[in-house]
Amino acid sequence: MKAQILKAFGGPESFELRDVSKPVPQAGQVLVRVHATSINPLDFQVRRGDYTDYVPLPSITGHDVSGVVEAVGPGVTSFVPGDEVWYTPQIFDGPGSYAEYHVAAESIVGKKPASLSHLEAATLTLVGGTAWEALVVRAALRVGESILVHGGAGGVGHVAIQLAKAIGAKVFTTVREANFEFARNLGADVVIDYEQEDYVDAILRETDGRGVDVVFDTIGGNTLSRSPDALAQLGRVVSIVDIAQPQNVIQAWGNNASYHFVFTRQNRGKLDELSALIERGQLRPHIGAVFSLADIPRAHALLESPNNGLRGKIAIAVEPSLIP
Repeated sequence: MKAQILKAFGGPESFELRDVSKPVPQAGQVLVRVHATSINPLDFQVRRGDYTDYVPLPSITGHDVSGVVEAVGPGVTSFVPGDEVWYTPQIFDGPGSYAEYHVAAESIVGKKPASLSHLEAATLTLVGGTAWEALVVRAALRVGESILVHGGAGGVGHVAIQLAKAIGAKVFTTVREANFEFARNLGADVVIDYEQEDYVDAILRETDGRGVDVVFDTIGGNTLSRSPDALAQLGRVVSIVDIAQPQNVIQAWGNNASYHFVFTRQNRGKLDELSALIERGQLRPHIGAVFSLADIPRAHALLESPNNGLRGKIAIAVEPSLIP
């Protein structure tokens, strides 16, 4: 099978397309022919060497799968060959999804929503699971509450807006002015141009000084230190960013705030919950660009480029017939 191999930690040129052996499913595993995968910030963080202790080289990386079950190992009862499935491979535990085939534990695999194409499904497994973990499991966002989603046009952010609206929350988000209409179409109630206005000032103005119940940080920078200034009493801050940030501890203490740091855990349950929202028309991924398996280095370069103008996710068509 063809696979993109990470030869060394570094830039996008660190990948090499090679022929490697097709994996064989063991007990409790399924073998999936990968039709599509996707690119996430986690992918270029792994590639550049942020997690060297967890990624032995050479390695197949990648963290999204949408495809079709080709074979099952002993003991598998939930799937049969021909089933369309989607999932996030176990992070830092075995080969990833930048390949024509992948094996996964039955327990983390879900049935692909029928209304999504493979390209769409592949852009949603990691970011969808991350947003669910952040908003539902950790922040416990409730009907009638309010949330600020930083980076609402991004891969996780554009899913978080839709998920928060499905829960019944009032959604504030920060985007560039060029993405105002995109964010509003996703369901954002109040859109803030972070290049032209301080988001703390905007939140306090729009909430009559109360602040929001939840801040969802997808961008890093100084968001952890400034978020308490826009947070209501008993508010929650949830961050998916893995870089050190200064923290406004005194203000957070004064607001009786709680902080949550999320690194996505894989399980079928989250995928099934997301599938229900998709089938009810409350959630839809947005694809900003599509590349082939051979062009993964170009996809990485685009995602890392500042001001790349992307909305949503970059999809990778592993199955050549899916390339537009």
